[in-house]
Amino acid sequence: MRALVLDRPGPLAGAPLHLRDVADPDATPGELVLRVTACAVCRTDLQIVTGDLAPHRSPVVPGHQVVGVVEQAGEGVRGWATGDRAGVTWLAGFDGTCGFCRSGRENLCEAATFTGWDRDGGYAERMTVGADVTVRIPKGFDDLAAAPLLCGGVIGYRALRLTGLEPAQPGVRLGLYGFGASALQAIQVARLWGWDVHVASRSAADLERAERFGAGSVGGYDHPPPHPLDGAVTFAPVGRVVVAALRALDRGGTVVVNAIHLDGIPAFDYDDLWWERSIRSVANVTRRDAQDYLDLAARIPIVTETEVHPLADGNDVLGRVERGEIAGAAVLVPG
Repeated sequence: MRALVLDRPGPLAGAPLHLRDVADPDATPGELVLRVTACAVCRTDLQIVTGDLAPHRSPVVPGHQVVGVVEQAGEGVRGWATGDRAGVTWLAGFDGTCGFCRSGRENLCEAATFTGWDRDGGYAERMTVGADVTVRIPKGFDDLAAAPLLCGGVIGYRALRLTGLEPAQPGVRLGLYGFGASALQAIQVARLWGWDVHVASRSAADLERAERFGAGSVGGYDHPPPHPLDGAVTFAPVGRVVVAALRALDRGGTVVVNAIHLDGIPAFDYDDLWWERSIRSVANVTRRDAQDYLDLAARIPIVTETEVHPLADGNDVLGRVERGEIAGAAVLVPG
């Protein structure tokens, strides 16, 4: 089969991903082999490929927003059959025995592993995945529309929950800082819950898109919203944006940082944090996050915006992600 392989991280100008023939995978006990039909590109892929995130395995095939069809089930697998459509998320494995796992927080397990970082991901024609972390794709989504749900959508949903705000809570004012593929889905959930949404971005096109999706107000990162926010989620991997969101909060509000890597948070006045404001990170996703979000996405239904590229264009697509040129989500397809 063909796969885009990262031998060692490096600048995208050097085309660090190499399309090559590799051995077809086999399912070990508890695993599925999927024929990949679509893999959405995530900023985390960019950070792995360029080395912002230190390598966990070399070589490795990136990609963790994967839709595929089951071709083989390993020994002991129950509930999956050849031909089933399946989804793969960032979470690839966990020990199942620690306190975090026993309390349904396997995203915090110290032994957790991640797709496209610790094990080969979906920038390939086929891949293996643990059956216990594989999710079912709702029938209402085709493969291209479903792929961006599996990381950007799920992690955005978890971030909304971590604000501490309640669905249908009257008068909620939420800020979204950055408006890429993840925030595009988050605003649809927030509007379903009846929240008023302020979107901040440096891109005029993103702000126009946010208004089309129901934002009550828009502005630049340092532009104060019309009213103090009850909560905010930052999507841009830039520390100063976290501070801007913090300064926009009302008393008692929370900024959730939806990023696995930041360039550093600059110093800020304690007055910006005073009055029980808080900053917290969102780390990875749980299996329940994934299935709950996919079920919710089907009910709304969530609209995703995608542009489709052949697998061979992976380096170029990541370059466009780096430059902020992707509207919505880029999706790589084999073949």
